[in-house]
Amino acid sequence: MNLIRNYRNWRVYRDTVNELGRLSNRQLHDLGIVRDEIKTVARKAI
Repeated sequence: MNLIRNYRNWRVYRDTVNELGRLSNRQLHDLGIVRDEIKTVARKAI
């Protein structure tokens, strides 16, 4: 059970990093995020 939860959390993290990474700096700025914060924001999404 724990393995499944960890895998799902990892997928959410990875998908969030990928989605935010595709955005331009302007789009990230509109969301209140700087590029250096993407991984931190993705960790909070879990």
